[in-house]
Amino acid sequence: MALTSTIYNFDVELADSDRGVYETLAVRAALHPSETEDYLWTRVLAYCLEYEEGIAFSKGLSDGDEPALWIRDPAGHVKLWIEVGTPDAARLHKAAKAADRVAVYTHKEPRSLLRRLEGERIHRAEEIRIHAVDRQLLADLVSLLDRRMKLHLSVTGGHLYIDTAGRSLSGAVTEHRIE
Repeated sequence: MALTSTIYNFDVELADSDRGVYETLAVRAALHPSETEDYLWTRVLAYCLEYEEGIAFSKGLSDGDEPALWIRDPAGHVKLWIEVGTPDAARLHKAAKAADRVAVYTHKEPRSLLRRLEGERIHRAEEIRIHAVDRQLLADLVSLLDRRMKLHLSVTGGHLYIDTAGRSLSGAVTEHRIE
């Protein structure tokens, strides 16, 4: 019998002063059995940090040609392709050709990803933003993970402040570029 995904619901009060985005979001995300909980949290944070009209989770593992998240305009054109984890150079090359912008959110050590991508053939590599989420923040969030959660997420100067489950957490999201 195949294992099924677990659905998580996040009610997020987002106050992103860096981008001037103040929204109440209902984020519903599936965790496939082959994914880790820190990967799930990274996807949810990427959704919040890139939030704008049209953002959506893709079909995920069931369609390997799609990113983890994307923003498409009403005509279906991909404005932003968002990868989560440690995508390879070929995937980023394809993404940069298909979308106006590409962003990567990683829950892993960013230097090893950057070393792997260095010198590879990637279309518009210098424009791709690699965001590394603070690993201690992710570990703290994983310890609190529940199927239904309420979060207050404030973003100031690339630093995240999260209030959830009676706890206050914080950590940075650092931006890196492919060289």
